[in-house]
Amino acid sequence: SKFVNDKWMIKNGFLNDVQEHKPWWWNIKVQKLNLSAPLILLPEVSCQKAIEILQEKGYDQAPVVAESGLILGMVTLSNILSSVLAGNAQFSDPVTKVIYDQFSKISLDDSLGKLSCILENDHFAIVVHEQMQFNGNGSSFMKQMVFGVVTAMDLLTFVSRSEKK
Repeated sequence: SKFVNDKWMIKNGFLNDVQEHKPWWWNIKVQKLNLSAPLILLPEVSCQKAIEILQEKGYDQAPVVAESGLILGMVTLSNILSSVLAGNAQFSDPVTKVIYDQFSKISLDDSLGKLSCILENDHFAIVVHEQMQFNGNGSSFMKQMVFGVVTAMDLLTFVSRSEKK
């Protein structure tokens, strides 16, 4: 069951990491990865345009975010191509037709240990930053902004660079 699986509990925020022999980097914050600003696609971008943008910028994936800031999901080059080749989407369709809407989020203040648990099952995590916004009438709400996309390669690069120092 998921509820007795420590990694699932850590990934979903129900448990602090319980690994007894933690690596040196386990409690370092995600913000130390110094991620570059993400490339974000709006939902109306076509699959063809998304492929062109991702290839031109050298990315494999990008978050799809509505104008309101709502994170709709992730689009990947491989998913666009496999969906088009399988006949489930056309190049002219918006990327919302081929997005992954199941994705993990992590904050800048979370530990690399938590990130490591997420990346054991997921190819990436969306790094989000929460910010309080106020309406004209003075009411407030929390809004999540995409700060970056982190992969296992980002974590591995950080660990290997830091160990060389």
